[in-house]
Amino acid sequence: MMEPGLDHLLFIGTALFFIGIYGFLTRRNLITMLMSLELVLNSVCLNFIAFNKYLWPDRLDGLFFTVFIIAIAAAEAAVAIAIIIHLFWNHKSIDVHAAEELKN
Repeated sequence: MMEPGLDHLLFIGTALFFIGIYGFLTRRNLITMLMSLELVLNSVCLNFIAFNKYLWPDRLDGLFFTVFIIAIAAAEAAVAIAIIIHLFWNHKSIDVHAAEELKN
């Protein structure tokens, strides 16, 4: 079986990134926006791993950055879900426009 090259992995990472950006900018549901942000972070992780594998195979810098991004994404998701649950309890909606009151 043929192993994917750097250009294939970068294409997949770029596609994931732009799908995540599109989802974040076009959706009004906070859960969908959070999922889109996770797609963006996963595309960055894929790019770190791809560059590490093909450019510096004897170093683990890409892996360490990826583990750090995954830890940050987990903490970000936990805080975001807590905010979304609180918003739903108060406004019975998870629409972005319902979150306008959180700015004050």
